[in-house]
Amino acid sequence: MTESKPARLVVLISGTGRNLQALIDAQAMGQLGAQIVHVVSNRPKVPGLDRAAAAGIPTSVVDHQDYPSREAFDTALAEVVEACHPDVIALAGFMRILTPGFIRRFAGRLLNIHPSLLPKYRGLHTHRRALEAGDREHGASIHFVTEELDGGPVVLQGRIHIGSTDTPDTLARRVMEEIELQIYPAAVRWMADGRLQLCDGRALMDGDPLDQPLSWPHDALQEGLAP
Repeated sequence: MTESKPARLVVLISGTGRNLQALIDAQAMGQLGAQIVHVVSNRPKVPGLDRAAAAGIPTSVVDHQDYPSREAFDTALAEVVEACHPDVIALAGFMRILTPGFIRRFAGRLLNIHPSLLPKYRGLHTHRRALEAGDREHGASIHFVTEELDGGPVVLQGRIHIGSTDTPDTLARRVMEEIELQIYPAAVRWMADGRLQLCDGRALMDGDPLDQPLSWPHDALQEGLAP
């Protein structure tokens, strides 16, 4: 009986690659259920590319500034991604809005991490907006990518309490270190194992619809994927 091959994972980045590093580390510990086969950045010379190279992962740069339109960029990006035959595509700090054509081409294989408790604060400046609203909690969400910006089904969320001295910068650091770096490898593992799926616009876990996002670490503990 032959063992099944790990899922093929492509990671899209734009900057430092901290979430990418969490995925690399999880893979190294045998906890990802996937092999990162390629890292693609829309910006050259970013630290995330160095992280990938240090781990021996092939990289490509598809610089959005080299293309006359969003559609032209996405066409070039899709060709690079398709050549990798990915089972899962993880957006990890990828700061481009993907076109409907790209999303339809890879429908059901695209995951994104967003620094808010969706559906709150789609888009940018999430930490400042949470503070300005006087929220007591903040966090991060993993969701399937659909044609609605940050509007795809949310599958996993982690929360932290907002402290009285928190600033947008401290809150961003806390959300990254306490939540994001933990939840993305777990969600990718579920996806790689075929447990997490997108079907008819709904997220399914083990074939059952997710009526609300799974919570970190409670639900992940039940799955053996949280400390």
